[in-house]
Amino acid sequence: MANDPTETKRIDEPTGTEFVGHEWDGIEELNTPLPRWWLWTFYATVAWGLAYSVAYPAWPMIDQATEGMIGWTSRGQLAQDMAAAEQGREGVRVQIAALPLAQLADNPDLLQKAVAGGAAAFKVNCVQCHGAGAAGSPGYPNLNDDDWLWGGDLEAIEFTIKHGIRWDGDDRARFSLMPGFNGIFSDAQVNSIVGHVRSLSGQGQPNAAGAQLYADNCLACHGADGGGDRFQGAPALNDAIWLYGSEASDIRAQVLNPRHGVMPGWQDRLDPVTIKMLAAYVHSLGGGEATPVPAAEPAAEPAAEGNGQP
Repeated sequence: MANDPTETKRIDEPTGTEFVGHEWDGIEELNTPLPRWWLWTFYATVAWGLAYSVAYPAWPMIDQATEGMIGWTSRGQLAQDMAAAEQGREGVRVQIAALPLAQLADNPDLLQKAVAGGAAAFKVNCVQCHGAGAAGSPGYPNLNDDDWLWGGDLEAIEFTIKHGIRWDGDDRARFSLMPGFNGIFSDAQVNSIVGHVRSLSGQGQPNAAGAQLYADNCLACHGADGGGDRFQGAPALNDAIWLYGSEASDIRAQVLNPRHGVMPGWQDRLDPVTIKMLAAYVHSLGGGEATPVPAAEPAAEPAAEGNGQP
């Protein structure tokens, strides 16, 4: 039954506030009005929300949203922030561009910035093959060690990044090719040479037959002691670092049907400064080598003294 509007509400004596009229187990509710400050705050937030929805993109339509009166967009803001960040880095990039790569190590502050920039570029362009920690995987070189096929100084690393390895799009790409011996060696000969190769790194016992086959077919590239040849990009066989695995089955597969990885050249994709920074980052991972000092030119012979004759 509806309450009689003419009925006088009871008043709570301590507070002077009306009772709502509800009662439950002796508990009643007061009709306490909201504070004025709360009401004005609420009204202000409503007004602010309406103004915000008019000023900024807010209302969804059939095929687009309202653009807002001030023309702001999150995409535009991102573009401005990226442009500002790029402008802030431009000074550092100019310094890196002006400094010869071999001299970068002589400027620790600039080197640190180059390494940081290279780390960022590595995460975008290189982790797909070499891994987030640059540790590589079977068929993809580990960049943290000091086992370099083509050289580990800054300039050698930069050249490799620029031109790639076995990259058809660049005539200056690093190139090496190991012939396959499938159909040339007998099964016994393959076993002998695999055993010899494993012995070079202390994983097996040497054998005379394998040593002779190695001398006849492999020594020219890999060296007498299996130390490799950077000029040819021939890997060392006398250490514990293996690109395709060190088990006898892995080496056998490589002897019979060698695999040849490909690394793209980046000079057409990345600017020279980014390539410089990438070289600095890879060099800093732990296996970087010092830049070779050019050999001094021999002093010129002093001019022979005349004998006084015209």
